[in-house]
Amino acid sequence: MFITTQKEEYSYAYISAVASASGYSFQIAPRPLDLVGVDVTITGLVSPGSRRRTRLDLQLKCTSQDLLGDDGIRFPLEIKNYNELSNINPNDDPLLLIILLVPEKIEEWLQQSETELCLKRCAYWVSLRGQPERTNQNKVTVYIPRTNVFSVNALKTLMQRIANGEAI
Repeated sequence: MFITTQKEEYSYAYISAVASASGYSFQIAPRPLDLVGVDVTITGLVSPGSRRRTRLDLQLKCTSQDLLGDDGIRFPLEIKNYNELSNINPNDDPLLLIILLVPEKIEEWLQQSETELCLKRCAYWVSLRGQPERTNQNKVTVYIPRTNVFSVNALKTLMQRIANGEAI
């Protein structure tokens, strides 16, 4: 398997684990959505007994590059992806960028014992919705604060904000 495919599959596993632990469903986007920058869709009910589904789309990137600084991550993003993520169409579901950092050695990505399964490193999220158009030809550097860890609590908060009609 190519390393890029391994990183993609590992990203799905990470997002699936967070979504499942949060009580939401996880679905890999079909090809037509992938063409507009959606890799994964998370859906669910924010509160028990609610009949309103909440939906969040994600674009996933996985890297073993050392991009983590003291205050955050600076990730070189293709301009095509930046334009997809900065879309301000009010009819579109929220679309977040998720950057998953993994160790350089594949053997270090996962540790397992009888009592735990540990996926190594961490994913971070950012919303680029409404960001200004860039004149760059190839890439734009995106900043993600270290506080934006894609965790169970973060996902629950994001889904609640979407359900409340708040921008993320």
